[in-house]
Amino acid sequence: MGEFIRTGLIGHPTGHSKSPLIHNHWIGACGLSGEYVAIDVMGEALAQEIERLKREGFKGFNVTIPHKQAVMALCDELDEPAREIGAVNTVVIGGNGALHGSNTDAFGFLQNLREEAPDFAFGKAPAVVLGSGGAARAIVYALLKTGVPEIRLANRTRARAEDLVANCVHPERIRIVDWEDRDGALGDASLLVNTTSVGMAGTEMLGIDLGRLPQGATVYDIVYVPLLTGLLESARDRGLTIVTGIGMLLHQARPAFKAWYGVLPEVTNELVAKVLV
Repeated sequence: MGEFIRTGLIGHPTGHSKSPLIHNHWIGACGLSGEYVAIDVMGEALAQEIERLKREGFKGFNVTIPHKQAVMALCDELDEPAREIGAVNTVVIGGNGALHGSNTDAFGFLQNLREEAPDFAFGKAPAVVLGSGGAARAIVYALLKTGVPEIRLANRTRARAEDLVANCVHPERIRIVDWEDRDGALGDASLLVNTTSVGMAGTEMLGIDLGRLPQGATVYDIVYVPLLTGLLESARDRGLTIVTGIGMLLHQARPAFKAWYGVLPEVTNELVAKVLV
């Protein structure tokens, strides 16, 4: 079985997280020895808790809300996506205790898009992104890196969209669209991405006119509870290509697992079924 490798998730709260289920599934499926645990940590205890993980021999940990920005200052090294996105979701603890921070959300977003919409052409037409939170920052970074010619960014609070643009690569390729004008941004777009929480179970409908999108466009909702949001159901009814959010969740976990356990795991139907229960 090899060395017993301990890893985990730091955040507050962590009880809802699917990460322990995902990583412990892969540990078993790959025949490895180890465990992945969820650790609820309040902000003021973050540095102290990380020192405890070092002492106890953890190989690394994921980071979730509200610590993805704060942990950056504690890292000894950051990869390019973490620096550009402005958030860390994965940390490897080196043999000398050094913390190597990375961000795998852009990888997860792109891998899911490529698998679910293999014919999507990144450099062909503009993309519309709804929302300006942490996920949106990773997605905008990913789309800019893959050569999308223009991103139209709409957020309910324009100031948050302006902050995202001011802190990203290639701000000249992003156009902020007022939330009330989001329908008008769809006309020649090949991709619409919802990064907001609207569409989650119990929330209101997004209220966007998908009839403005060209036939052949792709609609991607990073929400995965429910798997088919109102936005995706409407897109499917119009014959548009749809991409659900579960793949982003699963694919973003793969590079972290490889960094800790040395194996790049697969996303299988069995795992998807487990996560969606």
